[in-house]
Amino acid sequence: MSFDPAAPSTTAFVDQLLSRMTLEQKVGQMLQPERMAITPEEVARHHIGSVLSGGGSAPGANVPADWIAMNDAYWMASMRDEPGRVPIPLLYGVDAVHGHGNVLGATVFPHNIGLGAARDPELAERIARITAREVLATGVDWTFAPTLAVARHLYWGRTYESFSEDTTLVASYAAPFVRGLQGDLGTDSVIACAKHWIGDGGTTDGRDQGNTVISEEELERVHMAPYLPALEAGVLTVMASFNSWNGVKCHGNRYLITEVLKERLGFDGFVISDWDGVDYLSDDPAEALAMAANAGIDMFMVSVKWEQYLDVLLQHARSGVVPMSRIDDAVRRILSVKHRYGLFDRPRPAARPWAQHSCLGAPEHRAVAREAVRKSLVLLQNDGDILPLSRSARILVAGKNADNRGHQCGGFTVAWQGTSGNQSIVGGTSIWEGIREVAPDAVLSEDGSAADGAEHDVAIVVIGERPYAEGMGDIRPPGTVQPGSRTAGQPAPLAPYGETLELRILHPEDLACIRAIRAQGIPVVAVLVSGRPLIVDTELEHTSAFVAAWLPGSEGQGVADVLFGDHPFTGVLPFSWPTIGTRWPRGYGL
Repeated sequence: MSFDPAAPSTTAFVDQLLSRMTLEQKVGQMLQPERMAITPEEVARHHIGSVLSGGGSAPGANVPADWIAMNDAYWMASMRDEPGRVPIPLLYGVDAVHGHGNVLGATVFPHNIGLGAARDPELAERIARITAREVLATGVDWTFAPTLAVARHLYWGRTYESFSEDTTLVASYAAPFVRGLQGDLGTDSVIACAKHWIGDGGTTDGRDQGNTVISEEELERVHMAPYLPALEAGVLTVMASFNSWNGVKCHGNRYLITEVLKERLGFDGFVISDWDGVDYLSDDPAEALAMAANAGIDMFMVSVKWEQYLDVLLQHARSGVVPMSRIDDAVRRILSVKHRYGLFDRPRPAARPWAQHSCLGAPEHRAVAREAVRKSLVLLQNDGDILPLSRSARILVAGKNADNRGHQCGGFTVAWQGTSGNQSIVGGTSIWEGIREVAPDAVLSEDGSAADGAEHDVAIVVIGERPYAEGMGDIRPPGTVQPGSRTAGQPAPLAPYGETLELRILHPEDLACIRAIRAQGIPVVAVLVSGRPLIVDTELEHTSAFVAAWLPGSEGQGVADVLFGDHPFTGVLPFSWPTIGTRWPRGYGL
């Protein structure tokens, strides 16, 4: 690996730090509370190593100045130099998984499923580099990306976070994405995090946080393979997965975390838990924490109960339930990553080169996002070569997703579950706004009621899913509940998105809109906004052209670029497409 924390300079530096740290200071480094549950004063008092923003968790008015002020306060607290205290700079983490989506005005890129359709790892590297810059503009150091899941079941609510069902394609994006984020670990870089270790995309029936029941050979061949290029590229952190492998939760699986990832594959960075992921290992919180620490989790992501974690981990260390050698190994890894990243040499967030830089949502960044939208579109049907459209045609634009930037951005945008409407997506264009730019005589009628065969030559109907994230995006039969295979802890089940992949049942309003327009004798071009392939046989029967647009992000104008022929359709399916009739294979695209 290119990252080598065992280099003499890092080793000597970390040894010197460790020799001065008390047990309390060491354990503090192993915790990552959510920002709303901890103050800067508590960070200083308990020597906390990291803080994060969960999805939708943002300071103040959610603009860069507020983020920098918050990070500055946490950083200053962590660096307080007092007798008996070792100043260690704090790492701040966010889910910038398709751009810096938590922040108003950021460039929002297509989700990974769209990038997989583009088949362009170099583009993904440029996107990651831009994301790093926009993250740095808010004083943040670390993003929990890339997701390297190989999604094998479209029922999974996180399918859109996967580049493809094909391991080789996912693997082709791993190193470029890591390089784009981490660069040379200089002032233009952020820390990357490969996730989720391991097998999250292979659970039975695609149940989020469920059980992946496969052989070790298949686990390695399908789900582990994409991590190898990420490790080779020097990814500094890895996140453990909520799922189980053959009934054993990954957060407590010492074999997978320590023996495979750290020892066999030589990963020398640190492993972080997922959001409260430790809690589900046992009904006894103390036992759960011991299981996770001894399995090899180095840093614990905690939504609220960080003080309880702190007390229990201290007790475990003092009693030997968690050996001091394990505590020291975890802290050594955390400090080594901070040192290798240059965090000890960086000034306070407000004084860093990218602080409040105007790059957030900059035109040149949005241009790359627009390019990504163009390249991600997949043409599934084009009867009579109705596409490309003429700018002079009399065009009706309809559908609930036509003028809705929130819907086209999907989950993990401004809020954990995403948002609806245009107000929260500052900057960019809806698909309708992009069409209006190139065809100013086009007319918008969301429900299609304005359709008139005497006045409209063609209709563009933008249909599909509403935003969702994680288990709330699952498709599950009646009577089944998320969180799948969890056998311990007391999680609150998340309601699924629906019970079927058939769009006509999930969203009957889409078909109703299409039928109302067709009844006027107007040919329909359907644009599907969705986080996964859906069964759309009935919709196809009533449309002349059908385009899979995935979750294109903030730059809806990229859709218009292709519909009107300024750029060709080049995207192909990253997943096989289920139909009642003939199945479209992965790689299909007109």
